[in-house]
Amino acid sequence: MRIAVISPPWAPVPPLLYGGIELVVDRLSVGFQTAGHEVLLYATGDSTAAVPTQWVLPVAEGMRIGMAVPEQRHVMHAYEAVKAWGADVVHDHSIIGPFHAADRYPDLPVTTTIHGPFNEELTDLYARLNKDGTPIIAISHAQAASAPTVKCERVIHHGVDVEDFPVGDGAGGYCLFLGRMSPDKGPHRAIAAAKEAGVPLLMAAKMREAWERTYFEDFVEPHLNDDIQYLGEVPHEKKLELLAGATALLNPIRWNEPFGLVMIEALACGTPVLAFAEGAAPEIVREGVTGFLCADEHAMATDIGRARDLDRAACRGSVETYFSTKRMVDEHIELFETMVGR
Repeated sequence: MRIAVISPPWAPVPPLLYGGIELVVDRLSVGFQTAGHEVLLYATGDSTAAVPTQWVLPVAEGMRIGMAVPEQRHVMHAYEAVKAWGADVVHDHSIIGPFHAADRYPDLPVTTTIHGPFNEELTDLYARLNKDGTPIIAISHAQAASAPTVKCERVIHHGVDVEDFPVGDGAGGYCLFLGRMSPDKGPHRAIAAAKEAGVPLLMAAKMREAWERTYFEDFVEPHLNDDIQYLGEVPHEKKLELLAGATALLNPIRWNEPFGLVMIEALACGTPVLAFAEGAAPEIVREGVTGFLCADEHAMATDIGRARDLDRAACRGSVETYFSTKRMVDEHIELFETMVGR
């Protein structure tokens, strides 16, 4: 098949720093090509993915993330390019793209993956996309269940290439928080758990927006000391080093997180995950095997000690046997073949 992949225009593929969507887009694009298919990635000009790539925006629009004008321009040129290339199927990861395609290219087989939460606005939009017959891919059962009025064609969990992740022994003796500086993600709750457990906590988190800085100043910065450290937003290689050296990843989310890629990245390094039982966490963490699903900060503090006794090989094995790029790619190709067959 000739598979076109359209990335959002907010970060290069793969991303230099924070960018879970772009990491997934990169693994899928390379995975489709490895599986023997022709691939065209439409991204931004600073992308370095190892597949043929086209773009209209020379650099990612991270400072204008979510704005309609750069995304609309990106999408219009993307569909002109993939149509001219002769795509058999299009896998679109943008918001605007599938709606543009339904209006302008109704005969082009297009599917889209929903990477964010189904809020009221997106539920309304994607319910309308159902009427156009566009297959929608959810990234967890929790995400799909949150929007019963939207029909999801498939639930396909993310995957990673385990060989790209170092095997860690947790010798650093610290716990790690990795994500966004956001109350939903819960770095302040990770601080509370680490303090109660008496263990060091390292935090590597995106903090670019004004509201993220305000949250940091009010709820995180007052607690920083030699044992509670904020490292900023780190590049991918540093992230892997931190994950491999951690006793456990703390993921005290209080929202219906659609997936949580950082959890399987931690497991790939052999690092147990301690998470609240929100969103997709119960679909990723095997209680007492690859981590613990905690009720609150106090329970998480207790489970930090228990995490040291978990088998790190079992954590990595859960990625090798299920949360792999190959499984993710194979499930997408099955859907694409069905779409082309229609």
